[in-house]
Formats: sequence, C-alpha cells, structure tokens
Amino acid sequence: MKFPSPIAVQEVAQLIGAKLVGNVNGLVTGINEIHKVEPGDLVFVDHPKYYDKCIQSAATFIIINKETSFPEEKALLIVDQPFEAYQTIVRRFRPFEPAAKMISDSAVIGEGTWIAPNVFIGNHVTIGKNCRLFPNVTILDHCMIGDNVVIQAGTVIGSDAFYYNTKKDREVWYKRMESGGRVVIEDDVEIGAGCTIDRGVSHDTLIGRGTKMDNLIQVGHDTVIGKNCLFASQVGIAGATTIEDGVVLWGQVGVSKTLTIGANAVVMAQSGVPFSLEGGKMYFGSPVEDAVTKKRELIWIKRIPEIWEKLKALK
Repeated sequence: MKFPSPIAVQEVAQLIGAKLVGNVNGLVTGINEIHKVEPGDLVFVDHPKYYDKCIQSAATFIIINKETSFPEEKALLIVDQPFEAYQTIVRRFRPFEPAAKMISDSAVIGEGTWIAPNVFIGNHVTIGKNCRLFPNVTILDHCMIGDNVVIQAGTVIGSDAFYYNTKKDREVWYKRMESGGRVVIEDDVEIGAGCTIDRGVSHDTLIGRGTKMDNLIQVGHDTVIGKNCLFASQVGIAGATTIEDGVVLWGQVGVSKTLTIGANAVVMAQSGVPFSLEGGKMYFGSPVEDAVTKKRELIWIKRIPEIWEKLKALK
C-alpha cells in the first residue's frame, strides 16, 4: 500500500509509539508484506525465524520487537507488538468507510459503462469506459477497473485477504490482518459469475489485460496474473502467486501460494500446482508433472493387474 505522499519515518514512529534507530531522517513511501516489499517500504516482523529475511529484504524500514544489527541505510521501529503497529498504520491510511449508497459518490465511472440492478460499487473505486457489470456484482473500496471489462453476476472484487497473524499462546490464535491493498483489473478482462478476487494485504492483486476467467474462480491476495491468460471454472489460486502471460489453467486446477507459473504454460484439469513451473510446457497431475510423462505413468499403472497375472502364471 503506497501512502498518498512520502511520510517522515519519525512521524510513523510517533504514530505507533516506536523507538526509532538507524536512518531516522528517512521517508516512508508505503507499507507492505514481506513477499512484495520495495525500497522505501515499511514491513513488520514479530518472530525470530523471520528477522533476517525482513532485515535483508528490499524494505527500508522494519517494525520489529527486538533491537538487532541491520544495514546502516535502514531503520528499525522497535515496539512490543509489531502486528498491532502494522494494524494501526493500515487503519490510519486506509480506514474502513461504511457504505452509504449502492454506488458511492466517490466512485468514478467511465462513459458507456452499463451497471445492472443491485450492483454495489464502493468508495474510491475507478471503473473505465464501456464496461458491463451484471446483477449483484460487488466492487469494494479502492478497486480499479479498466476499459471494456465484463464482470458477470454475483462476482465479488476486492474482498479482504485470507491472511492472519498466528500466535498459539493466546486465546484467539488467528487475528485478521487489515487489508490495505487493492484489486487492479486491466482493460479487456472478462470475469465469470460467482468469482471472488481478494484485495492485496498491502500490495495490489492484479489481473492483466485480455485475461478471461470462467465462473466460480478464486484469486487470492497479492496475486499477479499476466496478460491474455485463460482460466476455466473452479480454478483456485492462493496468495502472492505470479502467473505470467498466456497461461491456461483448465477446470479445478489448484495453485499454491508464493510460486510462479511461467508464460504460456498449460495446466490440465484437476491438477495441483505446489511449486513453480517453467513456461511453455503442458502439465498434468497432483502434484503436476510434464503431461506426457504423467500420461505414460498412468498407462503403466492401469497395466499393473495384467502384469501381475502374467507373473503369477509364470510361477
């Protein structure tokens, strides 16, 4: 999540009651989670397992619960509860705004866009020209929709990320992280009925130009989908995943988190993708393998009873 303009790190430290060490005169450009951080970003860490990963990441400013060594160009904001500090910042710069109308007065809607009955459009939403939004579509706050986009009935764009801070030494193990990110849908995208596309935790979920999605598809937080992709019904994509241009996912493909599927890959129906895939190939199975190899394997598995009977006959 980028701030409207850079903010002095001293101001951020004051907001969350942090001890500030290191680059005390720096300017914070935004807050982000570890998979998406960029220079100028602020990130939080509250577990020793991830201290080094955060400190050595691209983030310039780290909210942490322990003073430790760090590169001299960075700064630490030391607090007892980094997660609560993160929540405070998101609530300050991306506060929840209750809806007063079905279509917010702050929404910007382009010329020629058709909006069906019972469509909800939240605060600070931008929708381009010549779009079609069918009945019961929900576009939540801060989402951006390009030109010539079609969204079929019942789809939800910009629902909160399924992303929780986990601590098993407290009564409530899972505490929801406030979602400060957006969904950005580029031009010429078509999205089927009953789909859900979650906003980023603090970055953007992006659907690239020309991508087409069937009904009943789930896209997780902070996922980046390239241009001209094609997804069939019941595809599920977990958070912070990158799917490059021209990828085809057939029905009921499940894609795990924080991985990359290379450009022009094809994943056949009911396959499971637990790791990154090279582009330009066809995959099948769970876990996926090269489709030709997997089909040969299945043929040999089917022949096991026949081979077994032949072996018994030789005895």
